[in-house]
Amino acid sequence: MRSRLSAEAGLAIRKLRLAGGWTLAQLSERSGVPLSTLSKVELGQTSLSYENLLRICKGLEIDMARLIGAEADGALGATAVAPPPTAMGRRAVVRAGEGAPVMLPWGRSLVGGADLIRKAFTPILCEVEADSVDGQDGFRRGDGEAWITVLDGALALHSELYAPLHLAAGDGVYFDARAGYALVRVGAKPCQALLVIAGDATG
Repeated sequence: MRSRLSAEAGLAIRKLRLAGGWTLAQLSERSGVPLSTLSKVELGQTSLSYENLLRICKGLEIDMARLIGAEADGALGATAVAPPPTAMGRRAVVRAGEGAPVMLPWGRSLVGGADLIRKAFTPILCEVEADSVDGQDGFRRGDGEAWITVLDGALALHSELYAPLHLAAGDGVYFDARAGYALVRVGAKPCQALLVIAGDATG
């Protein structure tokens, strides 16, 4: 039986071996796999039989799942150092009072970085004008987790999962936007908040 692991498995084996501080000769001795075979595997010049794959995993003191995971996503063990992420160089400057205007159920809002696509998160400067959940056409839902900080005034974060949470200026909360939520102003004073939601969306 031949392993389905590709040439990337050879690189994974090499990095795991080096992380363990073993030479090829030492791994050969530990696993019982010939030195010449190990060398070809690490260079991507040959595939592995299932039996030799098991022997190598035993020699590396790992289970097969860890090796497959290392091949699949580059997670080469806790002792290996992951390469630094590549800088994308993206930047979007939003001056005071600027942003893409959008009307959300709780009031007028400005979306930052609206000209960028495929964002990891979206910042929204919210004017929370609604004084109740009524009239907001139900709870809104996001694609992931979110953060909100009250910049001025006070608001209540309503949720399907929790009792209303009152937040004053300077307060913030990290929450799951996939559960329904709504923002409501508390008191007569205008309320402004910064809402950061996952993904490329608006509110």
